[in-house]
Amino acid sequence: MPFRVLGDIFVSDALNYTVLEATPQETWEALKSDPTTVLVDVRTIAEWDYIGLPVLKSIGKEVLKVEWMEFPEMTRNDYFAEELLSQFGDEDPSAIYFLCRSGRRSENAAKCLLSKIAGSGRNIKCVNVLEGFEGDHDEHKHRGTINGWKVRGLPWCQP
Repeated sequence: MPFRVLGDIFVSDALNYTVLEATPQETWEALKSDPTTVLVDVRTIAEWDYIGLPVLKSIGKEVLKVEWMEFPEMTRNDYFAEELLSQFGDEDPSAIYFLCRSGRRSENAAKCLLSKIAGSGRNIKCVNVLEGFEGDHDEHKHRGTINGWKVRGLPWCQP
């Protein structure tokens, strides 16, 4: 399986909001191999516009964009789960891979979605993409040099 359990809680125990995790490469492989998986980028509009986005065109998919923190105030999007779920219509994905800059906001966004669907009968795996789009800080406090979607050589572009 291209993801691991965070902590020691079983995936089916949605009340504990268990979020799986995957590396950028594991995420790419899962998106390629399972047509029912999706990637949601939870960064801000400014990040999408100025830093770039993953590109999934070669595998016939589009990145879903839903801000977890709303730019420019950087306040939590209280309608995050509703905005994301509204994009699926009647067909839920088997798994949603959540991506942010470094993997922290995306984990919280995934937990938010799990809390929203808990007890609803919806069976969606929520997976945090480790390292995020830009990765961790290097020794100079710069991102984009150590790890992350971009550094791993996965498809992306800047508008």
